[in-house]
Amino acid sequence: MAQVYNINRPQLPRINLKKYGWIAIGVILIIIILKSTITIGSGQAGVLYRTFSNGVVTDKTYGEGFHFVAPWNKMIIYEARQQEVFETMSVLSSNGLEIKLDASAWFQPDYENLGRLHQEKGANYIERVLLPTIRSAARSVVGRYTPEQLYSSKRDAIQNEIFEESKKIVSKQFIQLNEILVRDVTLPATIKDAIERKLRQEQEALEYEFRLVKAKKEAERQKIDAEGKAVANKILSASLTDKILKEKGIEATIQLSKSPNSKVVVVGSGKDGLPLILGNQ
Repeated sequence: MAQVYNINRPQLPRINLKKYGWIAIGVILIIIILKSTITIGSGQAGVLYRTFSNGVVTDKTYGEGFHFVAPWNKMIIYEARQQEVFETMSVLSSNGLEIKLDASAWFQPDYENLGRLHQEKGANYIERVLLPTIRSAARSVVGRYTPEQLYSSKRDAIQNEIFEESKKIVSKQFIQLNEILVRDVTLPATIKDAIERKLRQEQEALEYEFRLVKAKKEAERQKIDAEGKAVANKILSASLTDKILKEKGIEATIQLSKSPNSKVVVVGSGKDGLPLILGNQ
């Protein structure tokens, strides 16, 4: 006869499926919320890409702050503030000499058309549009001037011309160009030395010419002064009569006699009828 053994098996803990289900739902909701919110920082702007709709939203630019975005959509963030880009270029002058030009550009994306900028040019619009435009404008403008003009007086002119030509192009590409700054113009050493020698010679010539003009004017001044004195003396001599001279002599004698430091002795009269003054103590 077979024996039957009663073995007590350990009971497994009962899982509260309802409780864990709510936890799972809560986690999923948290993930969805985190994926559905985005914060656009100060000085930035956003472009929304709708995956299941028309793609890039071109008629609206999203500004700073907190935004809800569906998890299947995407927000692309752009720097909306003014930025600066540096560029070093080798260009040719009007006589074919190679010139090194260091320039920088101040720019920012066209805020109202940021969606179109992203759709047509992309996030790397600086390399695709801005820099090639500046290089092309710089080559065109510098090619109109000689090295002497670039080195001395025309730097501001080429800066303004590069800016105007670049702005005319990039403004149609949804980029706002604010300024072009030409920081340095580097010529070949031999050309630079020749220009500096020429400028020194011109300055010396101008200085010599200035000295000649100054000496000529001084000679004319002295001549006019001498002529004026001669005329004055001639007029004065013609106007001095014997009576006037006697009267002036008497007036001078009276003034001298009133001096507290003089002792006046009048003896007869002089050759011309004027008193004689003796004893000036």
